[in-house]
Amino acid sequence: MLLIFQLISFEFKKRNERLRKMKITILVLLICTGNLRAQTSEKPITLRTETGKIQGTLLHPDISKKVPLVLIIAGSGPTDRNGNGPLMLNNSLKMLAEGLVEKGIASVRYDKRGIGESAEAVLKESDLRFEHYIEDARSWIDTLKTDKRFSEIIVLGHSQGALIGMITAREKAVKKFISIAGISVMAGTVLQWQLARQPSIIFNEAKSIIESLEKGELEEQVSKELYPIFRPSVQPYMISWFKYEPQKELAKLNKPILVIQGNRDIQVDTSQAEKLVKSNKFAEKQIIEGMNHVLKDTEADWQKNMETYRKPDLPLKEGLIGVIVNFIE
Repeated sequence: MLLIFQLISFEFKKRNERLRKMKITILVLLICTGNLRAQTSEKPITLRTETGKIQGTLLHPDISKKVPLVLIIAGSGPTDRNGNGPLMLNNSLKMLAEGLVEKGIASVRYDKRGIGESAEAVLKESDLRFEHYIEDARSWIDTLKTDKRFSEIIVLGHSQGALIGMITAREKAVKKFISIAGISVMAGTVLQWQLARQPSIIFNEAKSIIESLEKGELEEQVSKELYPIFRPSVQPYMISWFKYEPQKELAKLNKPILVIQGNRDIQVDTSQAEKLVKSNKFAEKQIIEGMNHVLKDTEADWQKNMETYRKPDLPLKEGLIGVIVNFIE
């Protein structure tokens, strides 16, 4: 979530299928693409939808007994299954999956529809809704729960993926939920925070548009300065997204919840984790000292923090994997 409105900055190809009519199947390709270690297999995995294929990666320890599986959901914008995008290459989610499999925990991570190798599953921009991402995650869960190799399913969402994750984690097949760098307030509020440094005339217009969208009302008049963010074709998507309040969604879960937040995250501060935890008696939090938004160790300096977003070989913050493994076990 470099900027929360990155997610809406793309044009989508036309597809006419309605969300409710989507028929989804899954295909696990049985070609091993290589081993991270001698006892770990990495395989492509595909979710087939009527609008196209959603591509992912399955990491599985090569052991005979059943193992837990973590479904990893990426954050907003053009973020792929590895945690990378056009403006950042950090491999955070790839490293997360690799760290888990070394501890005997399998994972599936995937490119969201319209992103990376899932580009063909994209929809026309005016037809896209936040619920499409929710339904995609549910479809992964519905199929993975039938795989006899897995003892349980844990949903893990990063940044905006945490909101998608806490909604889909209500599925009976999901036994635990993990939020990393998730926000506690509605997306419209965060967008106002991010635009607050703009000139007053721009911010006031943005605030008015956001308030209209939060009411479910489209705004036809948009200045050229704000058009890239609030163009008419993307407003229906924003309306569908703005109606979800993370604290209320998390409160609906009646299963173990872990809320992880780094205290060097310049995009999501630790108060967000505090509010999330207070919304559910089953939730516990872990504040990781020195960890930033892309799960790397960094100094307090803003520039040095941002440099980690483009360091794919920089390892994850020490201790993060251990916190997650302890919670799962």
